[in-house]
Amino acid sequence: MAVQKFRIFFLLVFVTVGFLVFILSQEHLSKRRTTFSGKNGHKWEKFSLDSVITFLGKIKNTSAPPFVCTTAGIAKVISTKMNPVTKSKTPTRGAMAETPMPILYKINFTKLPQWDFDDVYNQDAPPRPTACAQSLRNSDDENFKKAFLPNIRLFLHKDNINMSEWNRLSHFNNPFGFMEFKYDDVMKSVKLIPKPKEPLLLPKPGGDGCVRCAVVGTGGILNGSKKGVEIDGHDYVFRMNGAITKGFEEDVGNKTSVYVHTAHSITSSRYILKKHGYKAAPHDEGIKYVMIPEGMRDYQWLEGLLKGEKVSAGPYRNRLPRTYYSGQYNESRFYVLHQDFLRYVRNRFLKSRNLNKRYWARVRPTNGAFTLFLALHTCDTVDAYGFMSEEFKKYSNYYYDKYVKTRVVFYSNHDYIQEKNTWKNLHNSKILNLYQGV
Repeated sequence: MAVQKFRIFFLLVFVTVGFLVFILSQEHLSKRRTTFSGKNGHKWEKFSLDSVITFLGKIKNTSAPPFVCTTAGIAKVISTKMNPVTKSKTPTRGAMAETPMPILYKINFTKLPQWDFDDVYNQDAPPRPTACAQSLRNSDDENFKKAFLPNIRLFLHKDNINMSEWNRLSHFNNPFGFMEFKYDDVMKSVKLIPKPKEPLLLPKPGGDGCVRCAVVGTGGILNGSKKGVEIDGHDYVFRMNGAITKGFEEDVGNKTSVYVHTAHSITSSRYILKKHGYKAAPHDEGIKYVMIPEGMRDYQWLEGLLKGEKVSAGPYRNRLPRTYYSGQYNESRFYVLHQDFLRYVRNRFLKSRNLNKRYWARVRPTNGAFTLFLALHTCDTVDAYGFMSEEFKKYSNYYYDKYVKTRVVFYSNHDYIQEKNTWKNLHNSKILNLYQGV
């Protein structure tokens, strides 16, 4: 009888403990699941526990101020996450996740979502040691040093993307990540991008070890500047977008070492700028091409370009991308900017207040801004020409508006005033030299 009572008691204890464990586990699980409701009533998707733990951070409704957005010197960096949250990562192997996370949609956010890993970036091996005493890397400006990451990963290629990286980057809208994109659609092209065999730029043989660069924008301030010879005298010259030189050599030079573009800019320039004499993108012997993966159409363009075939889908379907590079396309001289680099430029230097507005997903730095920061990370000294200055109203919108005065047009997807202030602040801090007219 005693044995039977003991068995009954033991069974009751076992059932009770099991029931308590079940209740506690359900309570814990409910706490770990994350949902988000925007002001417009859209609900964010619920993710599995593993997805939440591995990939999702906590949404923050506050935005850190931009690094340099005031007119009185470089703005003080307020965010406490500027340097501590960055970490160096080797090329990603051994993925943590086996499947793509559920797709996030921009419409579910009324402003830029902030994740607790938003300011975490991949970094590569330290860059070449510089022997240049004038290098911007030797700047003693404390705010610039706090924000600047000399080892930031610049380029995307097939060896530094895996499922874990895909899921991390899928939290960010394009061009800063893969939000709304399908894994298979993007990976068809990304898995074709070769790993760069050499740095973008190297010191010139026989020189003093300094890499001296000019970055040439398209601003009307260059019209009549007679800066062409000075520009071409640099070791390397960066240009972007509709980089017309023929007929404007006296003001803008004719040398192009690095051309930064999107699929849209390299295709649309042919007809938009035809009246100004544009025939093709720069194609100097040995030129380096750098692409900004702005959207899905860029990945579709990349697939055709890298395969040497016609584009198979999207707005450029049936076009042959390689014909737009005038025989100078070479995979060893073609680079694709990494989403971490693009996001880092926005987060630490050009974080516009417009990211708090409903059209946040359209807001990004200009192609010229991305080009200028690429130069700041690959050159020792940088001279900027054709960028907006304080007296921009005096000049035409573009330098190729040579015979007619056009008004500078402000589009909602770019914060031109913030960029103008940033260039001035970087100039005042001696990080770069900005041409501001005569």
